[in-house]
Amino acid sequence: MAKTTPQTKVSRHFKLGRDQTTLDFVDVPIGHDLPVFLDPSRLRTMSSDWASECNSLLQHFFETLLTHLRNNNEAAGISMLAHLTEKNEFHFGLSKGLSDGRAFGDGYAHKVWNAIKSSKAGVSGLLVDLEDTCLFIEGIGPDRVSDAVCNIIRGPLIRYTQDMCSYYGIPLVANVDSGPIWNPHTEIWENSFVSLPLTPYGKLLLVPKLAVRQQLVYDYASYFTHHLLPAMQASEKKLNTGLVHTLKDGRKRVTKKSLREKYGADKLAIVEQTLRHPDALADYRQAAQKMSRPISHQRLADIENIPPPNFRALLAAVASVKPGREAAGEYENAIEKLLSALFFPSLSSPVKQHEIHDGRKRIDITYVNNPIEGFFKWLLLHYPSSHIFVECKNYGKEVGNPEIDQLAGRFSPSRGKVGILVCRTVEKEKKLKDSCRDTANDNRGFIITLTDDDLAELVESYTSTDGGSEFPLLMKKFKELIM
Repeated sequence: MAKTTPQTKVSRHFKLGRDQTTLDFVDVPIGHDLPVFLDPSRLRTMSSDWASECNSLLQHFFETLLTHLRNNNEAAGISMLAHLTEKNEFHFGLSKGLSDGRAFGDGYAHKVWNAIKSSKAGVSGLLVDLEDTCLFIEGIGPDRVSDAVCNIIRGPLIRYTQDMCSYYGIPLVANVDSGPIWNPHTEIWENSFVSLPLTPYGKLLLVPKLAVRQQLVYDYASYFTHHLLPAMQASEKKLNTGLVHTLKDGRKRVTKKSLREKYGADKLAIVEQTLRHPDALADYRQAAQKMSRPISHQRLADIENIPPPNFRALLAAVASVKPGREAAGEYENAIEKLLSALFFPSLSSPVKQHEIHDGRKRIDITYVNNPIEGFFKWLLLHYPSSHIFVECKNYGKEVGNPEIDQLAGRFSPSRGKVGILVCRTVEKEKKLKDSCRDTANDNRGFIITLTDDDLAELVESYTSTDGGSEFPLLMKKFKELIM
């Protein structure tokens, strides 16, 4: 039996029979850190109810902190910061040895409070979101912001962890100290006892891989170099200051080096110049949102030092399931693994046997639709598809109207009206297409059917385009429903 070490991943420690490719959460080592960060910019791009709760908590926390700053309520402000504890149940960051979180904590809280208080950024309106502190406040970098975010959204992360444990079969231990949870109603930190997974190195809080990046989007050096300095150059040219040099061809030039030498390049200088050139910050924020892309399968594999995703192996696992109702559960599990890997990052947070209508109906697999581009983004923009529903039928030739009606009965305008019916083969393909088209024309929803051969085509297309999100086969099948 393999020895459990701090580097042992969650999946291996709990014998999940999965790797990072098919897991919704980041498969961190149980005692060491993984060099990724929970990025608040990523959270703002996610459309799930869970992400909305996280965003609301972060905004409320930071607005409350700024209110204490404006009211000179030092004790309350430092208390808020001090409870961003340095314990690391998340295992994110740059620690070389055992996990060692770098949030604010007791000792650092006074420094942070004084840094914000003494900076014009804190009273001028430059600070809007937590990650703005990366740009303007000395001593705050991406690792501290990421740890702070994890702590502020500890409540939603606990519930996410419990859901993931239930879904993947990770044992929970009752009556574990939750750590400080921010209560937006009382505006204080509260502790409780909750159920969480434990390892020899302490409790675990799991984080969606959709919410992390290798680097935070907000970076003061990038902002200064690529947004603020060009704005300063344009201003100097317009005023024709002493920093302006006229070239032989008549063009005016201001070097970035001369600007750094005159105005400085630390965060204090960045604050001063941003107040003079606010459009630079607005442009940067807009550009940052576009850069806020989820981390890819391949990049996560590189970071975790594991083999790249093997989509053909996942496809082979589906094909190896013997057709028939007696293997329905095995088939559903194999399909979920394949689709979760194939459709990431567009589809996330899978739920199997999702109950609706007070438990009278169940959906084999339900995904949250969180696309940034490609087929699922197009779908979300044009059709009710906040969730995508998957029904798995481990048979084929007899698939027809009953299965179509069953899936259509799961749709609603609020949940979504797009589903995927996965089966092994189809004998009467035209008849099945006509039934799906009739369902669409009757405004009962849109159903894409996928057979074993279709899944093979999806995998081949995905691997040949290096993880492209266009999914031309899905687009072709969907357009057949509406044209």
